[in-house]
Amino acid sequence: MQVTVIGGSGFIGTRLVELLLESGYHVKIADKCISACYPDICTIADVRDEKTITEVVAGSDAVVNLAAEHKDNVQPRNLYDEVNIKGAEVVCRACTDAGISKIIFTSSVAVYGFAPPDTDEYGEFAPFNNYGRTKLEAEKVYRNWQGESDNRSLVIVRPTVVFGENNRGNVYNLLKQITNGRFVMIGRGKNKKSMAYVDNVASFLAYSLKFGPGVHLFNYVDKPDMDMNSLVSLVRRTLGKYDGIGIRIPYPLGYLGGLVFDLLSKITGKEYPVSSIRVKKFCSTTQFSSSTIEATGFKPPVSLEEGLRRTIDYEFLNPPKEKKHLFYSE
Repeated sequence: MQVTVIGGSGFIGTRLVELLLESGYHVKIADKCISACYPDICTIADVRDEKTITEVVAGSDAVVNLAAEHKDNVQPRNLYDEVNIKGAEVVCRACTDAGISKIIFTSSVAVYGFAPPDTDEYGEFAPFNNYGRTKLEAEKVYRNWQGESDNRSLVIVRPTVVFGENNRGNVYNLLKQITNGRFVMIGRGKNKKSMAYVDNVASFLAYSLKFGPGVHLFNYVDKPDMDMNSLVSLVRRTLGKYDGIGIRIPYPLGYLGGLVFDLLSKITGKEYPVSSIRVKKFCSTTQFSSSTIEATGFKPPVSLEEGLRRTIDYEFLNPPKEKKHLFYSE
């Protein structure tokens, strides 16, 4: 089976390509950056470049689209629409031209916004940023493509925050702050956070290649969810530090500090690690569930706690002498 992975040079994409190759699939990568791990099967291609995307996917049996604009501060803002929505349109036309009947699309739980705890795939949509808004619009593009033929298979996966070795996203930043002794808990710490380990997400994407015609929709979450107090305590124990939380400040004071950094960012044009939206995200409960994954028979290969321990060990306790492949994410 031939699979093209658009965005296959990135954090999740590299893990997915590795897994597919190990499983005997024939794989091609299309990415705006050359793959550090698999340059020989990688074609430089922007998801908006219809000519190149069409050429790359030709001959494939399935396409996985991981490409996205996702940071909080992408400029110009129309890039969200061009990459996430227009890119979806390009992928659908390319698959139609190539006679490809299976697309796997990674959306995001951001389509739900600040959702009630345990929101599943049937939760209400309330995206609060351009990333969530354009991911939701992209889902509609793919659904329209699937609806054109009963033989087409569309898998939409909405992962929660994904972490793992070599990523430089929000979970890594939290782990680094705790490691360096710079972490300050904002609020009571009882808010729960759904997370997903990268190897598990890649495993489920590969698993979903076997799904038949129709629309298959999944949130991806590794259970059980932890509240921030439990998460920070686990990290401290794994690092060999004292158990507990450390310094804690009230939410209103932390949010005020975020607003100050927002103002400084506007004045200086610099991006700071603290902002009001990041404080709000940190202190909110982002807890999701999946009512559909269990029915597929999929079992994640790594527990959430083990994924955290692997990441901490790799990044902070026993790091390799050279970290060649780093991926940046929010």
